[in-house]
Amino acid sequence: MSKRNSQAAKSAARERLRVERERQAKKAKVRRQLIVAASVVGVLAAAGGIGYAVVQANQPDYWESAKDAKLVKPANTSGKNGTTVVIGESDAKKTLELYEDPRCPVCASFEQTVGKTIEKDVEDGKYKIRFIGASFLDRNLTGEGSKNALSALGAALNVSPDAFLAYKGALYSAEYHPEETDDKFKDDAYLIKIANTVDALKNNKEFQADVKDGTYDKWALEMSDVFDNSEAQGTPTLMMDGKKLTGSDGQNAPMTVDEFNTAVDAALKA
Repeated sequence: MSKRNSQAAKSAARERLRVERERQAKKAKVRRQLIVAASVVGVLAAAGGIGYAVVQANQPDYWESAKDAKLVKPANTSGKNGTTVVIGESDAKKTLELYEDPRCPVCASFEQTVGKTIEKDVEDGKYKIRFIGASFLDRNLTGEGSKNALSALGAALNVSPDAFLAYKGALYSAEYHPEETDDKFKDDAYLIKIANTVDALKNNKEFQADVKDGTYDKWALEMSDVFDNSEAQGTPTLMMDGKKLTGSDGQNAPMTVDEFNTAVDAALKA
């Protein structure tokens, strides 16, 4: 091979090498661009997902939204926002205030033991009873059963005071009252199932619609605020003439019929 041919061959080889390097460089550039693009898409998707999660987290839950709903007051109520619930003979001189949270197990025990005595006393005109509902256990244990049950009690009160008392007794009964950690009262179907054991509420379509539609949800929140702003520190709490009624321990609510009668009789004479 001549020197000239050798030089031409080397030039051709260098040109082929240059072309191949440029081709490889273009491929590498395209690959890098694809990787960057994919990374950007991934970041945007992640950001979008995070953004969506943040937006969702900042969305008010149902009960937060219910605060801004239109207030519907049940029948048989009075006072600001319809949160004064007084049942009994109008000429009864004194009023027993009863503070209860629907999920409260001690309230259930109290109602199962003393509830019928209270109902008879009210029927006999011994005193009126004012009910103040609470939902602090929803906050303490998480959930919505207390609020939902209060709303259902509002629907029962809208039917009649007797329906309200009977339904309250059924909610606290040994058969239907759940453990406080079991948020069973959040289920409308369960609340309606219990209501079907009460004559005035059995298959009552209006009552059932009010429970399902949350007609008195806003009212339940207003009622809860009454408790939160009261002097009661827990449930059950009983008061008459601004004084707390207690059992033999001098601190807690009377949990037997005898202790209850002793406390009430003393309050009525005061």
